Amino acid sequence: MTTHSATLREEIEEMIAVGTLKPGQHLDETELAARFGVSRTPIRETLIQLASMGLVVIRPRRGAIVAELGPQQLVEMFEMMSELEATCGRLAARRMTREEQQALLAAHQDCMQAMEAEEPDVYYYKNELFHEAIYAGSHNQFLIEQTRALYRRLRPYRRLQLRVRDRLSNSYREHDGVVQAIIEGDGERAAQLLREHVMIQGQRFSDLMASLPQLQLFAA
Repeated sequence: MTTHSATLREEIEEMIAVGTLKPGQHLDETELAARFGVSRTPIRETLIQLASMGLVVIRPRRGAIVAELGPQQLVEMFEMMSELEATCGRLAARRMTREEQQALLAAHQDCMQAMEAEEPDVYYYKNELFHEAIYAGSHNQFLIEQTRALYRRLRPYRRLQLRVRDRLSNSYREHDGVVQAIIEGDGERAAQLLREHVMIQGQRFSDLMASLPQLQLFAA
């Protein structure tokens, strides 16, 4: 993949993550080409890449749309995400270097600042860096790649969760426990806390379902 095509993919992926391109929305190649100042060919290639990631659905003779997830799919994907992150946390507690622990603490500090400023969108990006630090600390490249792929697929919905009342403070508090467990080398506790942090069930599932219409209101 060329640098230009990678940048194009990242920009369209980000538009999906923040809701500029909404679930179910038709992706017009001509409009996207005009927006990015390119021909339709790189747009078509980018949509194929995004389809391979599960972010776009390409329908024969009808073009591409932003992928939609139903409630059952969401539950199943968050369930798998919670197990992947739990495994990352367990391995990170055993394998993180001192420098990686410092990077995790720095990301945790950045999350605290975004929480105190009550800025969910800033927290969202700092939260990504926090979780990425845990993935990297697992020192298992295959696991990292699989976890990142599913994280990307769930980005619009994880971002939406942070808009639920009190979720920023709860998320940060949960992070705090994860950080302590990893620093102390307690892999089983880190795994359990991350599993609980990511899983949606009960009230959190109800809150997410109630918030889904907001995906239609997001703006870049």
